[in-house]
This record gives sequence, structure tokens and C-alpha cells, in this order.
Amino acid sequence: MNRFDIVGHRKIWYTFSSLIIIAGLICMFTKGFNLGIDFTGGTLINLEFENTVDINDIRSAMNDYGLGNSQIQMSGNASSDTKAQNVMIRTKDLSQTERQEVMTDLQNKLGDYKVLREEKVGATIGKDLIMNAVWATLISWLLIIAYISYRFEFKFGLAAVLALVHDTLVVLSVFSLTQKEIDSSFIAAILTIVGYSVTDTIVIFDRIRENLKLHFKRGGDIEELANRSIYQTLTRSIYTVTTVLVTAVALYVFGGDTTKDFAFALIVGFAFGSYSSIFTATPLWVTFREYGEKRRAKRKIVANPVK
Repeated sequence: MNRFDIVGHRKIWYTFSSLIIIAGLICMFTKGFNLGIDFTGGTLINLEFENTVDINDIRSAMNDYGLGNSQIQMSGNASSDTKAQNVMIRTKDLSQTERQEVMTDLQNKLGDYKVLREEKVGATIGKDLIMNAVWATLISWLLIIAYISYRFEFKFGLAAVLALVHDTLVVLSVFSLTQKEIDSSFIAAILTIVGYSVTDTIVIFDRIRENLKLHFKRGGDIEELANRSIYQTLTRSIYTVTTVLVTAVALYVFGGDTTKDFAFALIVGFAFGSYSSIFTATPLWVTFREYGEKRRAKRKIVANPVK
């Protein structure tokens, strides 16, 4: 049975990914991101209710004002993780009028309370922390290149990291296009996606390395070898991505409002992470290898010109 030539159609995959990333980059520079209170700061309200209140009732009341993603912490003499009299609410920056409307609505729906604290607060994730995270990510990519180059070859390492850059840019692009909120959990989602994607890529690369030993003995086309390696690991890749996607979708559907954006990032990242392992990383390795072989052929011609 003739199988679809994945690597041979790599220009299509390059174009598809480029269009998403370019559209995302344009959106990033024009619309920016919907940064959460972890990045922008916001309003802190600490209330002590006369009676015990449930966190779900508070979130429902906040959701009427588009504040369902607010951080709500039950403190004081809490009867459980979800019920207490003392409630700490951290939400986006609200004007005095907006704060008054929200607090009045909470009183009408949940009963009387005493205001213990009401003030504006700064961002918990500062610019220095963001830059440290960026530098840590860049250094990790360099270390991945070094490790894969040691275990495989440099072309493998470069292709794997470019696939990781691809996955990160796609998730950022989707969040900019959809204006989903970005908070501290988004960073955790990106790191999770990177870990999954590089693992999935290494599985295919390991099979390519095994097939290369036979390739040099018997001869053969490098694109055919890459395609064969992809199809030999395709079942595993499908099972793996299906498992993690089912978990992420369940978290998105059945989880609370505070986990939806985190789960959405995982869904996008896992889907494109699996895609990039097959349609980006492996084709890139073939492109790099063919380019290297052409350069070596040119050098031989220059060193040994035909007389």
C-alpha cells in the first residue's frame, strides 16, 4: 500500500505553520495579549461575611461582571476549602464605581459582610521575573541542542528546538488571536507543552537513527527513510496525543473557570506539539541533511574539478 509522502510535502507544512505564526505575530503587535492580574496588578478585596459562604456562589456573582477568572481564597475560620466567612478576592483593576457595584451585588446575594481590606495591588509577576523566565527558556533550548547533538547529531538538535519554538509561537499566536487571558498558569502550560513536544520528537528521531544504520549499508532515499520512521512510530504518537488531549479536554469542560485558560493552552499545545514532531521537526531534519549533502558535493567539485 502506498503511504502518503509526509516529508515530500514539507513545503505545505512549512507554509501552514508560517501562516499561523505570521498572523499571530501581527496580532501580537496590534492587539497584544490579554494579560491577567498576575502581570498587570489589580484590585484586592477582603470581606468577612456574617454567615459562611461558598466559593462557587462568590464566583457566580463575580461572573455576572465578567470577573469569573478572579482569584478567590477562603481564609480565616474556613469550614472547608470552598466554604468560609473570610474571603479574599483578587481581580483585575476596578474603578471605585465598579468595585461598589460588585460589592453591593455580593451583599444582596450572599448576605452582609464587613470590609477588612480594599485596595489596588501591583503585579505578582514583574518584568525581572518575566525576563528570567525568557532567559531560562532560551538556555534550556541551547542545552537541548547540546544534549541531542551529543546523543544524535547537531541537525537533530536544531530541528527539535525549532519545533519547540514553533509550538511556543503557535500557542502565543492563538492566545493573542482569541484574547484568552494569560496568567501565571500559562507559563506552567508552556513548560508542560515543551516537555511533551520534545519527548514526542525524540521518539521519531531515535527510530530515524536506527534506520540510518541500515540506510548506509543498503543505500536508499533519505526522504523515504524519514517517512518510514514516522509511520513506524505513528501509532505510538496517536495513542499518546489522544490520551493527553482527552485529559486536557476533560479539564477544560469539567474544570472551574480558573483552569479553563490553562487547559485551553494545553489542548492547543499538545495538538500542535504532536503535529510539529511529525510535520515540522522531521522534515526540518531532512531539509538540513539534504542541504549539508549539497554543500559537501559542491566542495568536492571545487576540490576535484573535472579536467
